[in-house]
Formats: sequence, C-alpha cells, structure tokens
Amino acid sequence: MTQCIQNIDHTLIQAEPFATVEDVWFWFIAAQQARTDGARFVAGLGSSQRPCEPIDILKIMDDLYRKRRLLKEHFLVLRHYGRRFIAPDNRRLKEKRAYALWQEAFDRMEPILIRKGIVEPQNWFHNMEAAE
Repeated sequence: MTQCIQNIDHTLIQAEPFATVEDVWFWFIAAQQARTDGARFVAGLGSSQRPCEPIDILKIMDDLYRKRRLLKEHFLVLRHYGRRFIAPDNRRLKEKRAYALWQEAFDRMEPILIRKGIVEPQNWFHNMEAAE
C-alpha cells in the first residue's frame, strides 16, 4: 500500500514505505538524534519521502506502552542498540535476552506499521511470484 503525501509546495508525491520494522526503528533513532542535535524537520524535504514523521512512530510506541504490549525493558534494548544502529546478535550469549526483546518489540510493532502503510507488507508468496 503506497500513500501520497503533500510536500512543501503542496504537490502530491508518492511516499516510500520502509522495507522492515528495523529500518523504521533506525530511521526514527537517527531522526531523534538529529532533532537532539538541533535539526528542524519540515515535511516533504527529505531525500526520500516517507509515509510518516518521527512523531508518528513515537505515538505508536507510546500507545503500545500504555497498552502494556511493550515494557520498559523493550525500550531499553531498542534505545541501546538503536543508538548503535545495529541489532543484538543472537549468537552472542550476552545478547540473547536483548535479541529476544528486540524481536518481540518488532513483532508487536509490525502489524500496526503495516496497517498504517509505514512498512511494506512482507508477503513471501507474492515476492516469489514477482521474481518468476
């Protein structure tokens, strides 16, 4: 599902959804870091147009927290690895718990992000047909 958004001169442009929830998360962390560093955001001025703004991701995360679908330990792991722009490594003994929380958080975020058109649905059967 592709969305159209208005850019700064009010023309409609096609928004490019993210491929994965992990891509959304790293984009969100980078946007938050840029904001902390003093950047100001204007819709429609990025290098690629996205179907959301960082505040939309923040609202989704807040809603999941209020519904107790995501807990404080999820956020701690998401922040820790997000700031490093790397996912926890399931092969490392010290990162196994973090990996489980990382995956659990993304599993809970994914249906919402797909429904809102922020993440492209991952339909392996459809992708196989397209490759043929």
